[in-house]
Amino acid sequence: MIKAGLDIGNSKISCIVVDYKNSKNINLLSIASIPTNHVKKNIILNYDKLLEQIKSLIYETEKQSQTKLNSINLNFSLLNSISHYYESEIKINNEKISELHLKKIINQSEYFNNNPNNFELFNNIISYNIDNQQYYSAPLGNYSDNIKINFYKILIKKKYIENISSLINQLKINIENYIPSPLSSSISSLTQDEKELGTICIDLGHSTSSISVFENNKFVFADAIGIGSNNITLDIARGVSTDITSAERLKTLYGSLISSPSDDHEIIEIPIISDDKNTFKQITRSSLNSIIIPRIEETLEMLWQKLKDNKYSNKKINNVVITGGGSQLDNIEKFVGTIFASGTRIGKPINEL
Repeated sequence: MIKAGLDIGNSKISCIVVDYKNSKNINLLSIASIPTNHVKKNIILNYDKLLEQIKSLIYETEKQSQTKLNSINLNFSLLNSISHYYESEIKINNEKISELHLKKIINQSEYFNNNPNNFELFNNIISYNIDNQQYYSAPLGNYSDNIKINFYKILIKKKYIENISSLINQLKINIENYIPSPLSSSISSLTQDEKELGTICIDLGHSTSSISVFENNKFVFADAIGIGSNNITLDIARGVSTDITSAERLKTLYGSLISSPSDDHEIIEIPIISDDKNTFKQITRSSLNSIIIPRIEETLEMLWQKLKDNKYSNKKINNVVITGGGSQLDNIEKFVGTIFASGTRIGKPINEL
């Protein structure tokens, strides 16, 4: 079965095509990315140029994979999304739990409710309660007085979905599924044990950063903020009066989140914004880090607040996985581990879903 995925990001557009047989048998047919600056935080800045880029990218992946794409799975940012938890319960007076009981609970819940202004990006069962005991798989066959199902739903403004879907519709391609970007990051980076034991996945992207939580093999929370690694680049460019390209280079080559005494004495020569392209000045590595650290600290604290707002800060989750371009910053593991008081590692693509 041919499956395709499309991600329209703030700095690049990516498309992948695979031959999917099952979760352990996936054959990569093609993958391609192109840079873009036509999207900013879910808003399309230039519709026609973005359409041409997507059309060109899909044509390239079709050529590489020797397939014709009729449908895709579309990654979607959770910026300005709403996380909604809800539940539904019935009393069954010590009957044996059957599929009919579970269907009745789902049918009387909010599961099928439609919202005129919001699009349902994700909606799933996260746990069951029978006689006040919590379970994470359907408790069929047990006898109980009452059953409760707990649900998690992610909503996003319909206008954001319509902006992107109109582009895909122009290409006569069907959107098979809308996938929350943090879910994609988690599935591609977390091991089976991490998903089972409970893990926070942080994706530090170009213009947005996201946080998601897997627990008991369930996707139980996700959200995003409008700050990414590009904000660090812009902070550096403004802070030391250099151009954006040089600021990105400084961040990548010399930036670190844990300073050492020698940083005060390590001198970096940088170009400054001037009519004369040969004008340079010197800064210390410690002054560079003093720009980077507060921005990363702010980003992580905002992501932590997202957890706190949804009561996940009260749970002790001992694992954090960091992915995205921002995960390449020097000493990011130690820095995140300190703020989240958890074991931390850099995420790498896993072989099995």
